[in-house]
Amino acid sequence: MARRSTVQHGPRIAGDPELSARPDMADYDAPPPRRSRRGWSGGGGRWLVWMGRIILWALIVVIVVNGVRAPFERFTQQEAAAPNGVVDVHHGFPVDRGMAFAAQFAGVYLNFNPADAASRAGKLEAFLAEGMSPQLGWDGNGKLSAVAIQPYDIRADDASNAVVTVSFQSGARRLMLSVPIYYSGDDDDGGRFVVSGRPAILPAPAPADLPQIAEPEGDDVAAAELKPQLEGFFKAYASGDTAGLQRYLAVGKSLPSFGGAFTFGGLQELVVPVGGATREIKAVVVWVVPTGAAPPTDPNATDPSEVAGRLEQAYHLTVEKQGDKWYVNDIRGAGRAVG
Repeated sequence: MARRSTVQHGPRIAGDPELSARPDMADYDAPPPRRSRRGWSGGGGRWLVWMGRIILWALIVVIVVNGVRAPFERFTQQEAAAPNGVVDVHHGFPVDRGMAFAAQFAGVYLNFNPADAASRAGKLEAFLAEGMSPQLGWDGNGKLSAVAIQPYDIRADDASNAVVTVSFQSGARRLMLSVPIYYSGDDDDGGRFVVSGRPAILPAPAPADLPQIAEPEGDDVAAAELKPQLEGFFKAYASGDTAGLQRYLAVGKSLPSFGGAFTFGGLQELVVPVGGATREIKAVVVWVVPTGAAPPTDPNATDPSEVAGRLEQAYHLTVEKQGDKWYVNDIRGAGRAVG
């Protein structure tokens, strides 16, 4: 049998009439079409594109993670440094104990006279650092006295050093004392304080300017109705007459009284604004203070220390009208003055 040649002489394609006419080539199959050659997915320059995409996505992930983490870290750091959201402006310095220490020191330091110099030096020794002058700058002459000594402010530089400001009264003057103190917080007893430098006396701030406010429109009719009711109320309020006091109170209300500590001396002022059945009113009351040996009404007393004093006090009261009478619902100290 003759062997079929596999060699193609010239181009031949399926359906070629010349090829079909030849019996020996009738079943000849045309070679499959040539596939176009493509580079593999990472071949040629495409791998650079994929590497660029990988780097870009990595950068995006880093930016996103850092953007989320940064505020979270700041928040947690703030929470750790300031629990409960309160910023520690005192750097961990024990404020209350430091201010109490400085106020106690001021009570000794601000009171001196030559007759008491040795005693003062001994008392100051409990507050001063080793090597400091026992009189802390006083030359032993003159006198100074201070009362109403109170802690006023503190400035802490760190956890160990602070400057405490103490307010006090000397004669007619209100003044300040600045006291530098040091805190040793590593002791077994919980830490100790010491005055770390010379104090400084400073003038106190001047009183604030109080702006005037207009007095509300008054209701003269209601004031005339309230005056006798309030006079009876304040008499019972001062004396401690429980049954009598209850007659002037609104239904279901009860109030404590002075129990005879004062005597009612009169209703000095009554301000009743226009309103409805419930009003917020102001009353200025005169209390008679039973001081000295003489009774308040003794006409023969001449020594002021033996004569009962008179003291004006301002109150705010909530009153309500029930029927044709007014009754007290509440009483408290008055706020700022008007007019």
